[in-house]
Amino acid sequence: MPVQIRRATQHMAMFSVDADAAQRMIDYSGLQVCRYRPRRAVVILMLMHYVDGDLGPYLEYGTNVMVNPPGSTASGLRALGQAAAFIHHLPVDGAFTMEAGRHIWGYPKVMADFTVRSPGRSAPARRFRDGQSFGFDVSVDGRHAVGMEFNKGLAVPSAFTSKPQVHPTYSHLDGVTRETAGQMTLSGVRYRPGGVSVRLGGHPIGRELAALGLPKRALISSSAENVQMTFGDAKEIA
Repeated sequence: MPVQIRRATQHMAMFSVDADAAQRMIDYSGLQVCRYRPRRAVVILMLMHYVDGDLGPYLEYGTNVMVNPPGSTASGLRALGQAAAFIHHLPVDGAFTMEAGRHIWGYPKVMADFTVRSPGRSAPARRFRDGQSFGFDVSVDGRHAVGMEFNKGLAVPSAFTSKPQVHPTYSHLDGVTRETAGQMTLSGVRYRPGGVSVRLGGHPIGRELAALGLPKRALISSSAENVQMTFGDAKEIA
């Protein structure tokens, strides 16, 4: 420890969802969603491609719900700035990282199949509609769960993104809620309002996202060409 991720890419989108529905989805954790508005919470859907790291190369999809620190009932935009991600879904395509994630950090990793589309790499540009630059689909147990198509965002100067970000993440597995300290540094970052379309499948992951009101327009979407990360030990909090 800490586990090092030396290079990864990231695609993510942030959505405003019904806070009560989000709370019902994560009640099992004992944590409280951050209500940045009286009846609204934030859910983030993302795909990580880990290229070089201590756990090897793999793909990972995540559904993250922004929650208050344990014991906090804060609300409003200021509270959102202090919130952290609770990891509710975490399919991966590598057996080693699945076992490590579950046993070391209590992350809810499950095995999945991924299809990734990117012009010039895994798919020709003609397969993409105007402006689209990246897409993926995730299937679990042979059933489609979720897919996303991203439009290219506007580049952000590295001076605004290169500072290391320190945030905890929360997870719950086998009746135990854990907090994991981590640090992330981003470069090659692009943002845009909206900028993503979501498709939901018949797998329970898709049905849970539908219960939040997805698919819908994202508040914002982003991509990062290079992500460096460290993960420390997990701490049991409940």
